[in-house]
Amino acid sequence: QVQLVESGGGLVQAGGSLRLSCAASGSIFGIYSMGWYHQAPGKQRELVATITLSGSTNYADSVKGRFTISRDNAKNTVYLQMNSLKPEDTAVYYCRLTTLRRTYWGQGTQVTVSS
Repeated sequence: QVQLVESGGGLVQAGGSLRLSCAASGSIFGIYSMGWYHQAPGKQRELVATITLSGSTNYADSVKGRFTISRDNAKNTVYLQMNSLKPEDTAVYYCRLTTLRRTYWGQGTQVTVSS
């Protein structure tokens, strides 16, 4: 019933920027947080950034100072502004929505950063 629709991924050169968006639709109650995770080939999926409905944020050390997560609670939408991109940021990025009882994942969007 709940769907997460992502957009904004693509191919950029090192130092460039991308803005990812994730819009949640359906019957959603009791949202605790929304966030972004990424997974590179041969690696575990790991946290990039999260934000709660009150605005509290958390970032992976590797992206602090470069990425900014934000949200529009009325639209159930979360954004990830990605600046100063590095080749090591290359991965599939997944949107996640968490309630007290369930976790929902988006389909993933590819971000590729070339040298």
